[in-house]
Amino acid sequence: MRGPMTSGEERDLAALRKQIDRVERDAARTFELGGRAMVISVAVFVLIVGWVLPWMSGATGYEVLLGIGPGAVGKASMVPRLFAATSLAFGVLASALALTTRRWVFAWAAALGGWFASVDGMLAIWSRQSSHGDLGVGLVIALVAMVVIAIQWFRTAWSRPDAETARDDTADRD
Repeated sequence: MRGPMTSGEERDLAALRKQIDRVERDAARTFELGGRAMVISVAVFVLIVGWVLPWMSGATGYEVLLGIGPGAVGKASMVPRLFAATSLAFGVLASALALTTRRWVFAWAAALGGWFASVDGMLAIWSRQSSHGDLGVGLVIALVAMVVIAIQWFRTAWSRPDAETARDDTADRD
């Protein structure tokens, strides 16, 4: 039979408990995507391809974003330019940040921003059609890719278990 713990053993046990708590907190802040990471990565690639294809009046997506090229200047190009900026910020940058860090906060940012950019894209197509401007295939491809990205990030963000459920699940396994 073992006697009472010494102060050294108590310190070691307390340090171990702190380390376990820190690992648990870090694990609760991150997520695993599995196959969804590949879907998001391919959709981001398709979005980038959409930027090099014509969006309007022969101007590519990156020309619309920068405000250069034919048809990329003036009031008719404001909504497509907003879509180009939001799809870059949320479709590419926020997705890359969320994929590399695996943090819930970036997944939520990519999800909410992705839906904002998707609505921008729909408005961009509508504004081009209602102003009798030509609509390029790149704008449509970029919108479809942005919707796929937003759907995947929302599925990821909504899959986060709440803290109580996660604690109960870990307690049940012990």
